Amino acid sequence: MIADAPPTAGRREWIGLAVLALPTLLLSMDLSVLYLAVPHLSADLRPSGAELLWIMDIYGFLMAGFLVMMGTLGDRIGRRRLLLFGAAAFGAASALAAFSSSSEMLIATRALLGIAGATLAPSTLALLRNMFHDPGQRTVAIGVWTVCFSAGSVIGPLAGGALLAHFWWGSVFLIGVPVMLLLLVAGPLLLPEHRSGDAGRVDVLSAAMSVVAVLGVIHGIKDIAAHGPGALGASAIVGGLAVGALFVHRQRRLTDPLLDLGLFSAPRFGPALGIMGLAVLVMSGTLFFVAQYLQLVRGLSPLRAGLWMMPMACGVVVGAAVTAQAIRRIRQPFVMGAGLLVSCGAFLLLSRMDTGSPIGLFTAGVFCMSFGVAPVMILGLELAVGSAPPERAGAASSVAETVQELALGLGVAAIGSIGTAVYRGQIDGALPRGVPAGAARAARDTLGGAVHAAGELSGATGDALLAVTRAAFTEGLRTAAAICAALVALGALVTVTVLRNIGGPQPTGESTAAGGPGAGGPGAPAPGGRETPAVPPGRDGASATDRRDAPVADRRE
Repeated sequence: MIADAPPTAGRREWIGLAVLALPTLLLSMDLSVLYLAVPHLSADLRPSGAELLWIMDIYGFLMAGFLVMMGTLGDRIGRRRLLLFGAAAFGAASALAAFSSSSEMLIATRALLGIAGATLAPSTLALLRNMFHDPGQRTVAIGVWTVCFSAGSVIGPLAGGALLAHFWWGSVFLIGVPVMLLLLVAGPLLLPEHRSGDAGRVDVLSAAMSVVAVLGVIHGIKDIAAHGPGALGASAIVGGLAVGALFVHRQRRLTDPLLDLGLFSAPRFGPALGIMGLAVLVMSGTLFFVAQYLQLVRGLSPLRAGLWMMPMACGVVVGAAVTAQAIRRIRQPFVMGAGLLVSCGAFLLLSRMDTGSPIGLFTAGVFCMSFGVAPVMILGLELAVGSAPPERAGAASSVAETVQELALGLGVAAIGSIGTAVYRGQIDGALPRGVPAGAARAARDTLGGAVHAAGELSGATGDALLAVTRAAFTEGLRTAAAICAALVALGALVTVTVLRNIGGPQPTGESTAAGGPGAGGPGAPAPGGRETPAVPPGRDGASATDRRDAPVADRRE
């Protein structure tokens, strides 16, 4: 007996795909577009070093903290409804961020953007699964989604540089306003509604505990980097770990846990996620230094700096394409290990940079770094999701996406804090004579503050201050790169030992997912042509899209 062929998508679905591609592109851009604006907002808002790190990473942290909760909430109230609510919140928060008048206000609006972004990311993928029932069409649709997520990391720095060349730093946030307005208008007309008839209960307390645990640990790391070992930093870390332990204990007792701890019983699930998170961490931490090095150390304009940053994003795209070919002949763990070794060499090159090194050599190192981490991000996700039982693949995808987002923010916080600590250590006692106390404090806080202070001083004193602070920042970059080299070398060793017996070369005829930074996310086609569910399972363990009573499709509300 031959089963009926699944219905094919029509014109409405393909136009709906274009609508969903826009917020996907924007979410990726928002992770990178702010890097080039750091010098400008530093001069305007005068944030402290700790505040600057919060501005940069709180978006990714809160998005990671709320992803799983929002996925469950979408199952209950409807994916389209949650998407439109998130679009309205994201647009409003973008406008508020653009006109922030203080560092505290910008941190708060970036936090709102992170929470709103957590409603958009899982909703777009879940809706694609319900719009495209034909496997071939769905693969194309998810491929478009992946390309948009990858393209956002390339377009972000370039768009940011172009805007900053003509407008103030807040203009980088206003990109999101028209995109979200279009989504609010077109979404009800083109996107079907979908909800689960048996979604798990949303445990708000668990979501809050996970966010508190993460932010507590990161706050402690920042405080120690800024002020040295002390009671405040140690207390924050211990408190965060304690809340994390309570979170794990609560998940074990809940009927509908926010995080399915049973996934970690698979022997390769945890190691694969850890290695993937390491790759994302070192890449995002490096990006924190790249934009400032190009603008504040080398003196490039925002637009030129954006152009010089493009090889970093292009390295991920090229690395993904090479990965698709390599896994046809080589086991996946060895492809990942080779990529990490390439990245190790790139980090060693970056650890030798100074203020006068050729920019082309610097960007070559950045390209090779991102090229090397690409197979780790893609195949690490595939190994993690593939280790889960089929009926729990949706939950595994949600956990993996959360790890990706968390690593993005943690890279900025941890690697950025190390660089900041080295910078301040180099500054202490090295400032030239004649620098006023206020200018000295600004210079010690951030390189952006030093550049602004130097512009207000006399020629010789200002030049001397610039030389000292630029050399100190470059030393921070060198130290961070050396630490990253050690981390990825260790990661390569762990990969080829712990995961060495997993996965053989794929036949030439098999299709392989090869995307950018967001490749292989929940719902994306995994290497080998297998697709992972984009929605978490309900209490019965079945995917929401597989339960017969689940969809409420194509109903306009």
